[in-house]
Amino acid sequence: MDLFLIDGVGPFFRGYDQEVINWSKAPFVHLERGEGLDPERTEQIARDFKTFCGKAAAAGYNAVTLDDLAHLVIFDFYDAALKNKLNDYRAFFAALFEVALDFGLRPYVTTDLLFFNAAIDQHIGSNDEAARRFAADACRQLFRDFPMVGGIITRIGEADGLDVEGDFHSRLVIQKPSQARKMIETLIPVFAEFDRLLIFRTWSVGVGRVGDIIWNPETFDAVFRGLENDHLIISMKHGQSDFFRYLPLSRLFFRGGHRKLVELQARREYEGFGEYPSFIGWDHEKIRDQLVGQNIAGVSVWCQTGGWSGFRRLTYLDQNAVWNEINTDVTIRLFRDGVTCDQAIQQYYRENYPDPHWRPFQELLRLSDEVIKELLYIEDFATRERFFRRLRVPPLVTVYWRHIVANHFMRKFMRCYVSDGKRAVKQGFRALKKIKRMTALADQLGLPVEDLRFQYDTFRIIATVREYYFLEFTEELEKRLIAMKAEYEAKHAEPRYALMLDFSRFKLRRATLSLMLKMMFRGERGYRLFDRVVTLNLLSLLYPLLKRFGKKAVPDFAAESAMGFDSIFK
Repeated sequence: MDLFLIDGVGPFFRGYDQEVINWSKAPFVHLERGEGLDPERTEQIARDFKTFCGKAAAAGYNAVTLDDLAHLVIFDFYDAALKNKLNDYRAFFAALFEVALDFGLRPYVTTDLLFFNAAIDQHIGSNDEAARRFAADACRQLFRDFPMVGGIITRIGEADGLDVEGDFHSRLVIQKPSQARKMIETLIPVFAEFDRLLIFRTWSVGVGRVGDIIWNPETFDAVFRGLENDHLIISMKHGQSDFFRYLPLSRLFFRGGHRKLVELQARREYEGFGEYPSFIGWDHEKIRDQLVGQNIAGVSVWCQTGGWSGFRRLTYLDQNAVWNEINTDVTIRLFRDGVTCDQAIQQYYRENYPDPHWRPFQELLRLSDEVIKELLYIEDFATRERFFRRLRVPPLVTVYWRHIVANHFMRKFMRCYVSDGKRAVKQGFRALKKIKRMTALADQLGLPVEDLRFQYDTFRIIATVREYYFLEFTEELEKRLIAMKAEYEAKHAEPRYALMLDFSRFKLRRATLSLMLKMMFRGERGYRLFDRVVTLNLLSLLYPLLKRFGKKAVPDFAAESAMGFDSIFK
């Protein structure tokens, strides 16, 4: 294991004043002014990037990722204005690459397969072979012009969010295993020629026949069997879905002889974005220990990337980003140094605090781990393995990014899966008490107590919403939740969590909903005959008609964020 990647996107978001930020890719339009780049913004990014690289290198990382290939290559068929702007980007990124190298961090460039604009559309059309040639030409140009770049990290299973603006937009042109395989076969000779690494990600939101590559061994083999190569690394999130807890380690890490990269997330996009402690160290230690003996090239740690929210703490750049930084530092110690999680905690504490008494710090992190698992997640639901079409159903659906969902559909849905609702309610309120202890520990340690107070107020709402899910619905409970929402919004200015309260009735009997869920959601990874006929095929055709029926089941934020809810039915 010798590759320790960290994402370097954080500096690009300084001063990005969107109400809800898409953290999945650098906001390029934020860097621009007129027909070129804004010098004030680029100078600020350069300063922040130098600070970031110094701290990342000191922690033990040896490589950094930057977005993206589209803004670093120029083609003859681009118009003059775009060529001039891209020349500015190339000069700017060349300077950033040199900064990274000065700190011992090898730069890697990300790309979606594939990025488009009107000129590329006209050049490629709908021809797969032309798309592969274009991708290969882009990689070749990057390596020729930027020899310091160590390789490229590709994304094939997700495209730009609905909110992305700028000169380029990506699309999912790879929808079949054969297309993914041919793309790799086309690119590998280019990477071999320049002795660079193709880091090919298996992350997908389930679009197309290749959309289950993150968990399906048949799809994985169809793409990768026989493609073991010194210039290819397969990069995988650690579970069968996104960065959630309660997911078993993907068995695909044990399949084939390819070198593999483990994707891990330190800034927890589904667990507060670093606004409160969400320690992940013991889970990461377990993942590491399960991978002993496998051909693991290294880890890719996301310290900033991922999710949609207005929370905006910048890891290694803001004084209040400590919770992200603890996760980021402990994770690299686990995988680089092979220490235990407790040893990594102790080392971090002794390097950052003057006294040797690290046990209170360990206790705070232990409690934070427990609170997330016991209150943010509902254990009985999170531990149930369920699949819908080509996706593993997330273990966390009641709180998503910055939204707490409290509506009649979610109440019925959760009751279909949680066998002992009263126990879940009691467990939630017991966990809430642990935040009080964490607050006292944070005060003792000089850590931001206000973060724990924010967490307590937020999680008190989540615990009360559990009452709505699982206990008898009363007028008193309705009034209490409405009052809590008003109190929370008055006490905490944006950004904060949004409580999506809707007590109107979902007009479908729970028994009927349960039967429908049993038909649509399967407990095994493989496909049933029903899936091959209905969910994977007929459902795609019928989805526009079903959309009206399911409107109350899909909150607006799910339909409007990322690629949109509709994408999972493609």
